[in-house]
Amino acid sequence: MTADRALHCGGAPCKNGRPAVTQLITILKFALPGAIAIATLEALFLAVVMRKNYNWRAYFASLADALGREYIVMSFLTISLAAPIIGFAYRHRLFTIPLDTPTAVVVLVIGQDFCYYWFHRASHRVRWFWATHAIHHSSNELNLAASFRFGWTGRLTGAGAFYAPLIWLGFPPGPVFIAAGLNLLYQFWIHAEWIPKLGWLEYVFNTASHHRVHHASNAEYLDRNYGGIFIVFDRLFGTFVSERDDVPCRYGLVKPLLSNNPFVIGFHGWAALLRDAWRARSWRERLMCIIGPPDAHPDAGHAPTPATPPRQIAALEPAE
Repeated sequence: MTADRALHCGGAPCKNGRPAVTQLITILKFALPGAIAIATLEALFLAVVMRKNYNWRAYFASLADALGREYIVMSFLTISLAAPIIGFAYRHRLFTIPLDTPTAVVVLVIGQDFCYYWFHRASHRVRWFWATHAIHHSSNELNLAASFRFGWTGRLTGAGAFYAPLIWLGFPPGPVFIAAGLNLLYQFWIHAEWIPKLGWLEYVFNTASHHRVHHASNAEYLDRNYGGIFIVFDRLFGTFVSERDDVPCRYGLVKPLLSNNPFVIGFHGWAALLRDAWRARSWRERLMCIIGPPDAHPDAGHAPTPATPPRQIAALEPAE
């Protein structure tokens, strides 16, 4: 789930033999198997003990996405659009910041989360990034299995370039992308409906309640709560919304994706982008299909149109 960013540092292999870094990389290597095991336990508990209508086809679609990304795509797709930017930033860094004090580590964690906030926000507001990020929002349920549905095209978008400012300031690429991996690992537990609000922690950290809002397609919740570990940047930049008892979250894309085929899930956003670009009447329209907001195009799954109620989604779900 997260080891690819840490191990490849945005496209450039990490070269740091410090024991602490090695231990963190080891943790990230086992993050996906651990996440799958815990998500499976959650699924069995919800389906068997709680007797809920758990969507097993969506579970296996998420599993195929995760395994395909981690053990096939990341093994054979070694290129990254962000790698030249990361390398340039590090070669021309302003300082060299050693991570040998708690202060430096804390600054790295907070700085990485700041960069993640803007990456995540851009992933919702720029269609080039949304074409990949929409995969994470494609599940019509929110559960732990949905947390590792990320798609297979992340490296090809150059998303790692959002962390270049940290590297330009002087943080080594390896620790920066290890921090990014740990950020995603933190977010695993917040993909749950059964975790309640957590009191004062809600003011500082990204929690399950905040992330339910982020995954909701309701007009009241759309494009909110972009934080990774912390929620403070959403509060600072005006993108924070609290979960409301009177507005239940409706998960999935605004235009629901009903397929559980991992290839449809993985490439539906890119197919829609290419289709809209082909149909565009001018080069400016084509450019806006790529860099404009996804809600300008209904097929992007993000346009502000009425969403299908969850019960109708279940009725329309195709057998595969």
